[in-house]
Amino acid sequence: MRQAVILALMCLMLPLSGCFSPSNDSTEDGTESIYPDIYDRYELQWDWDGSYAMVLEPGPHESLDVQEATITVDTTGTWVGGPNSADVHLSYWLPSNTEAGDKVPVIAVISPYFSYGQPGDESNPTNIVAAGRGEFIYDNFIPHGYALAQVAVFATEESSGCFDYRGDGEGLGIHSAVEWLGTQNWSNGNVAIYGKSYEGATAWEAAAQGSEHLKTIVPISGTTALGPLLYKNGSAEARSQIMHSNYGSSILDYDDDDLDNMCADVVEGFLAGPTRYGLGEMDPYMDNYYDERSHIDKALGKYNGSIYWVQGMQDWNVDPHQVFGGPPGTNWYQAYIDAGYEVAGMLGQWEHNYPDQWSKHNAQDSGYGGEAIHNMTRWDWGQDLFEWMEYYLKDIGPKPDLHAQIQRHDGEWRIEETWPPEDVERIQLDMSQCQSSGAFTGTGGLVLGGESTVTTTCLPMSEDNDTHISGLATFHLTVVPSFDGGQVFIEMQDSETGIRLGHATMDVRYHAGGYEAQTVIAGQTITMLMEFQGIDALLPAGHGITFILSESGEDYLPPACTPACSMHIIPSVSTVEVPVIYRDGSNVLITPQGEDAANNQ
Repeated sequence: MRQAVILALMCLMLPLSGCFSPSNDSTEDGTESIYPDIYDRYELQWDWDGSYAMVLEPGPHESLDVQEATITVDTTGTWVGGPNSADVHLSYWLPSNTEAGDKVPVIAVISPYFSYGQPGDESNPTNIVAAGRGEFIYDNFIPHGYALAQVAVFATEESSGCFDYRGDGEGLGIHSAVEWLGTQNWSNGNVAIYGKSYEGATAWEAAAQGSEHLKTIVPISGTTALGPLLYKNGSAEARSQIMHSNYGSSILDYDDDDLDNMCADVVEGFLAGPTRYGLGEMDPYMDNYYDERSHIDKALGKYNGSIYWVQGMQDWNVDPHQVFGGPPGTNWYQAYIDAGYEVAGMLGQWEHNYPDQWSKHNAQDSGYGGEAIHNMTRWDWGQDLFEWMEYYLKDIGPKPDLHAQIQRHDGEWRIEETWPPEDVERIQLDMSQCQSSGAFTGTGGLVLGGESTVTTTCLPMSEDNDTHISGLATFHLTVVPSFDGGQVFIEMQDSETGIRLGHATMDVRYHAGGYEAQTVIAGQTITMLMEFQGIDALLPAGHGITFILSESGEDYLPPACTPACSMHIIPSVSTVEVPVIYRDGSNVLITPQGEDAANNQ
């Protein structure tokens, strides 16, 4: 009887938030949790019949009818050749408890993708709940007393102004929407931004503006800086040449209103990709166009909220370097922790997807997350995010554990204090003992009757024990370029199975690492400080590592100087460091999975 009374009292202490079974476990701050422990979630019953995750307990509220608002923003001096004012259009749904006078927080999805596409084939406008990301918030959070807002960035849907593609103008419009949402009479003043890809980029754009109402952001494979997104150490992705124009053509309505969307920023965007690709270190746009569209550096120290970072470790659209990269010596994830921000991470072996997007998880190939599919989908994602939002938007419940949930390439999840782990041991491979074939990348090898790739196979790191690679491996590659330009793409493989473990790419003009190009002289010996995208993988005992070096790979363009810029590769005097950790299994996280789950049917 006493236990029943205590349970009832605990539920009454959670007004309008649902009732959860108590846990005897304590949180990081020493308080007793009102939620099931994360390590116990796999034993609970989950709703896994739909296309996305659900919270454990449904909320008591209903959604009111959609409402719309237009915010006029002073844009004087924002755009060269653009209008002096522009409108931001948004739609929002309030929970029914606002009719009784309750003030509620807002979760916003801010996007260019409303009414996106060619006329006659457009996506839905803001006043229809967006498939996937909008529905997830609508079904899970409005019943628990949250508002949902869908906001169209400048020049998209019914918003006007210039489409400057993640530029200062777009940031101003986003900031204006956050301020409006945080100051309405039904709002408790707290706003979160949630979204994937571009919709994750808008979270960073907002963070860089420093609104006091923005309390947390949840970027899911969200772009943090445009330059490093499109150019990895100078290596150009294929989309880098047409990124701005692709978006521009998809927001046009082909009427007089389109004139309002054009300004010098748009023209500059059309030129920026080809200019950087062709001119390299002589690109005049390096110091303005791409710097303006780097937000994570501007948000550091200005943003005053928390971050729940979600990243696909096999994401080729917004790759892990957007989270774990940065200027030389910088890992943004750790930099924010070190600066005092409250940061958590969920890092799965999925591609450009949400943690619960099982229909996409099921389509991944071997070496690209395929080995982790059986344990990939996070059916507890809705609950995980709910506990985060309750604390940071409502000040309800214990402070969430600020940890990193990381999935290894074979599917195993575990919890680390941060990622990459701080206790890694960097093991240097003896490259003089590795076997190599080929000597040139590009056409140089073919001219000499050889191959256009170099393959280097190294001995096992351990014959007796599995090796757990976790973090950012480096390959300081010795090369002799034949031109002021050239490129190396490296794929790392398990030498026994051929399974891909990771990759790195670099333009030789960026050989010092980071974002600054340098002129190189043909014939000089250069060390390229290459860093692999984040890897968390298990290399079985007795398995070596194979590196395949080529001029370009996957979705990267060949260098603009092809075929004149092949490079002589010298692996034997290069340096490779592999980050290795040792774990006893105590931090392994068993996630909710089941034969009846939608992803397993």
